[in-house]
Amino acid sequence: MSDAGDLPARPREGEELDSAAIRAYLDAVLPQFEGTVSVRQFPGGASNLTYLLVIGDHQLVLRRPPFGTKAKSAHDMGREFRVLSRLNDVFPYCPRPLAYCDDPAVLGEPFYLMERIEGIVLRRDPPDGLSLDSSAARSLCRNLIDVHLELHGIDVDAVGLGDLGKPQGYISRQVDGWSHRYRNARTEDVPDNETLMTWLAEHQPSDTERRTIIHNDYKFDNVVLRPQDLRIIGVLDWEMATLGDPLMDLGCSLAYWIQADDPQEMQQLRMMPTQLPGMMTRRELVDYYSDRSGTAAGDFHFYYAFGLFRLAVIVQQIYFRFVRGQTRDKRFAGFGQMCSMLSRTALAATRGERSL
Repeated sequence: MSDAGDLPARPREGEELDSAAIRAYLDAVLPQFEGTVSVRQFPGGASNLTYLLVIGDHQLVLRRPPFGTKAKSAHDMGREFRVLSRLNDVFPYCPRPLAYCDDPAVLGEPFYLMERIEGIVLRRDPPDGLSLDSSAARSLCRNLIDVHLELHGIDVDAVGLGDLGKPQGYISRQVDGWSHRYRNARTEDVPDNETLMTWLAEHQPSDTERRTIIHNDYKFDNVVLRPQDLRIIGVLDWEMATLGDPLMDLGCSLAYWIQADDPQEMQQLRMMPTQLPGMMTRRELVDYYSDRSGTAAGDFHFYYAFGLFRLAVIVQQIYFRFVRGQTRDKRFAGFGQMCSMLSRTALAATRGERSL
């Protein structure tokens, strides 16, 4: 699935898997994978959990929901498996899904298995030994948008995903839904965001007429790069994929994009090396997407502000679980501060104080 920037390690405490149960499941469903099962865990991600299974000369990836209490509608492994199964033949960046299990007697939760795509996943900084000069960074940005456009150009009916979501009313449902989630997950140490949520509700653009598959979490650390030339060879983490507005998808991607001239507060939130020389700015990414797709993107402030707010909600939901003791992952202790910073940035974007 990844290598230099994302080495799997011993599973975190409380997130171990039963290798004997996995071996028994493989014997019944995928008997071609023979041998002892070794389980490692990928360190990235804050929602669904991802593990590497080493079985002799084979390497598989297992995806399952997080441990602890969670929303019943979230972490739908069957849905994610179906998306991969439908897209695999037409979108070559999808990992090949192998098996889906909804029997809680096996590992306690539904899970699925897929082939591993080996390559480089970019995290906060490039891995040791990777040369990412200005020219390579620029090319990588273009490739990121080009692959995004390939996804947005798929005929949803032809691949059997016409019922994946409802494009009409998508923006309104997103604003209402994420506002509701924020209010439910809010803790006393983060802003109420009522002004921000009101602005988003009152400044929604019109629905698109396109029925587009959107990834909803498309960014550098969810793509796999070929080591030889840093071309994208894989797109990961499909749990939030649906049908909707492609500009909303792009706006959610830009929420993660911290560029070199952003203030220090935002630099602290940087998860990927988007500040390096040669990396496109957010404005350049929007313009490139618009030019390549023929889609008028406008000033893009609504999409960017919504993307920041949605990310703040995702962070806050995880922090809420941490505060309630539903997860013991120490990475989440500072997520309340992260939510506050994202909320302030989103509000600044609505006021024109933070441009693309």
